[in-house]
Amino acid sequence: MLIAGILFRLVFIIAEPNLSQDFYRFIWDGELIKNGINPYLHTPNTLIERPDFAITNSQELYNGMGALSARHYSNYPPLNQLIFTVSTYLGGGSVLGSLIIMRLSIILADIGILYFGRKLLKIIGSSTHLAFWYFLNPLVVIELTGNLHFEGVMLFFFVCSIYLISINKWKLAAPVYAMSILLKLVPLLFLPLLLKYFGFKKSAIFYTLIGVTSLIFLLPFISPEFLANYSKTVGLWFSNFEFNASIYNIVKKVGVHYFEAKPWELVKSYGNLVPKLVILVALLLTFLRKNKNIKTLLGSMLILLTSYYFLSSTVHPWYIIFLLTLTIFTNYRFPIVWSVLVILSYYAYSNPEFKENLWLLAIEYSLVLGYIIYEIFKNHNTLSLFRKKFTQK
Repeated sequence: MLIAGILFRLVFIIAEPNLSQDFYRFIWDGELIKNGINPYLHTPNTLIERPDFAITNSQELYNGMGALSARHYSNYPPLNQLIFTVSTYLGGGSVLGSLIIMRLSIILADIGILYFGRKLLKIIGSSTHLAFWYFLNPLVVIELTGNLHFEGVMLFFFVCSIYLISINKWKLAAPVYAMSILLKLVPLLFLPLLLKYFGFKKSAIFYTLIGVTSLIFLLPFISPEFLANYSKTVGLWFSNFEFNASIYNIVKKVGVHYFEAKPWELVKSYGNLVPKLVILVALLLTFLRKNKNIKTLLGSMLILLTSYYFLSSTVHPWYIIFLLTLTIFTNYRFPIVWSVLVILSYYAYSNPEFKENLWLLAIEYSLVLGYIIYEIFKNHNTLSLFRKKFTQK
């Protein structure tokens, strides 16, 4: 299974991603840093107009990244930027060379997830073969290795950190956890959940170590403009974009048809509300669940991230991979079902306007929600109680 998983990934080694333009921006940012330019301070649109601006393959990268990316500042955290820069150095000025280096880092990260995932499964008393639900999942192979998304590298540091916490090496786990945040911001959501697991004193030290590690990586980029530009760019994900949404599409349908709301105003208002609701869910899980052992803690993380995705106006297919990783350490399997059904959202790629088919999204979310409800009943022995009562009658 290990060899098969590696071979499936190597199929994509020299292929150009065809469901994502992001790799052009990755290489662009890497080339900027290589030439001493801070990618958080300049948009591609402003740089390309400068007569003195010169980076390798600048016009090809600019044209490839698309208009949306070109008019915004970079939103990729510092450790991501480090990988982009190393890839451009080792890629030798070739777009394909840089792609290959980035792909190899993602493949190595997936192998690392398998390694530490099996160790963590053994500690919590689950079968180690469950790690292959991640390693052999087609969505993982296609979206990470194929379409070059760095969720896998982030998940490597995340799983490694949780493993270190499970063997009581929590001080070492903190900088590793920080590295997962410095690749993708999602693990920030889970920091409040660690409060009950560690207790107040340990939590304070853990958070401080994460903060110090993050600051070290941020120092080369920090400036007043960086903080303003980065927060503005990240905010766009909550208030401007929409893709494969569930609750938001219902709110939008009702708001537009019955209250004559303007779609562009609605997405901003809704986007401002989502962080508040997610924080509320995080606080409820922090103080109402015990979170005293690793399995319960990971279960709380699964609930929180699932809630966020159901509330979010943007759920790209590769987002589900984090849920898929968490699920192998719990008694729930709905993210495996979701990893199949999320393929329905690919329909939007089939037309130039990226128009979604709401019927397909309704099928996706109805089946996922139905399976979640089934698993809640199953895992709380509700189904067996019903069967027992029915049999007695």
